[in-house]
Amino acid sequence: MVPGFEDAETEASHDPSGPEDASSLLLFMRPGRDRELLAEALSDRYRIETATDVEALDSVYDCCVLDVDGFERAADAIEPRRRRSDPVFLPFVLLIPEGTNERSVKNAWPRVDDVIDLPVRRAELATRIANLVERRETSLRLAERERRLEEAVGEIELKERAMDEAPVGITLAEPGSGDNPLIYVNAEFERLTGYGPEMLGEDCRFLQGEETDEETRATIRKAIDAEEPVSVDVLNYRANGRRFWNRLTVAPIRGEDGTVTNYVGFQTDITDRKIRERRLEVMNRVLNHNLRNKMNLIDGYAELLRDDLGDEYRKPLEVISETTDDLMRIAEAVRKIDHTLSSTDPSGPPIGLRDRLSELVSALEGQYPDARVDLSLPADDPLEVTVAGLLTAVEEAVENAIKHNDEPHPSVEIRVERPEPQWIEIEIADDGPGIPDHETHVLKGGETSLKHADRLGLWLMYWVVSRVGGDFSVSTGDGRGTTLRLSVPTDS
Repeated sequence: MVPGFEDAETEASHDPSGPEDASSLLLFMRPGRDRELLAEALSDRYRIETATDVEALDSVYDCCVLDVDGFERAADAIEPRRRRSDPVFLPFVLLIPEGTNERSVKNAWPRVDDVIDLPVRRAELATRIANLVERRETSLRLAERERRLEEAVGEIELKERAMDEAPVGITLAEPGSGDNPLIYVNAEFERLTGYGPEMLGEDCRFLQGEETDEETRATIRKAIDAEEPVSVDVLNYRANGRRFWNRLTVAPIRGEDGTVTNYVGFQTDITDRKIRERRLEVMNRVLNHNLRNKMNLIDGYAELLRDDLGDEYRKPLEVISETTDDLMRIAEAVRKIDHTLSSTDPSGPPIGLRDRLSELVSALEGQYPDARVDLSLPADDPLEVTVAGLLTAVEEAVENAIKHNDEPHPSVEIRVERPEPQWIEIEIADDGPGIPDHETHVLKGGETSLKHADRLGLWLMYWVVSRVGGDFSVSTGDGRGTTLRLSVPTDS
């Protein structure tokens, strides 16, 4: 018989520290035989900690067991400790030995969750403490669930605010047969289209109109029916009847089982971009057709005048011919740039630079027999890249180096290296007079009416490299020699 407990046989094999993943008990009791026996009796189920200092109540535990002396010293600290644990339940148990003043027990009940009279059977003690610990574990689970719910609600609210305040139109629609009714439109969609919540339940086809391209409509419908994402430029109509060009992206949202639960749509007004594209198309046509024809006409008449007029007119006629040739070269440069960059996709099919550059060098040597073009390549590397227009940029660099070199035998070297596995660097070095500073500064600072580049080829190289996230640089020596560096990713 153990003092204070019945049927409390000795179990010397118990680890007083208890299982690592077990709940913890704080025995706030005087040192002595009773505390040791209590720790021994409960250590097979709980991690046991002992203390007599009131500050220990601020530690982490799942249940606090107090003797009368401990309660008298800690009574005023129990309620503040409970408040700090809120909303998680933190139980306190008071052990009352025989002969304890009943008034002490009455004073204890408002502060503790159970009062256990001693002696008590060991099984009953374990059950009563277990019930309190289980209540705490339940409250812990509920608090954690509530915390996660609050986080989830917070994330949802954040995402909703992000969608509501996004600078692009956003819509959500439900899947359906034939129609996909809207269930959400954000503020930017309403500003962009003039349509708001009154259109919920309608299919977004109300944006289409008489001049909306049928092929584009079919592309959108086909992708939705196939449950695939799609991006198109589509002519849409605002609520006031005004047309606008819409960059529309629609993508399916799938549940955990893979079933499409919704479609999300993004709308961006690209009317200004479309106008610029059309303007460039017209300007390109004028440069490549009208200007070319007019310049040919001027050149032809200048040639006729050269035969009919005297020597005093020879110089002006030469100026006219040279100016005509310059304008023709400008028109050809614009045509080349437009052709090279006409695709919106900066990637092209993979090409092996080793073979293609060798072919290019052979062609250039045949075209410019007085020039020397050397090619340096790393060994045993096919040098495959997918950068659209890269060969045209290299050809442009070499041709410019030869054409702008007044030496009888211009020299150009093409050096190719792979500084990193996913990057290729091409250097085109020449022994020419160098490129004027104002030609290269505009690549970073932009062009103005006072500062502009006469060599459109530099812009061609710059645009080819920049649109795949590469780097283009120009360095000129002391009055002689220029090195162009084109650094591009192998997979753009």
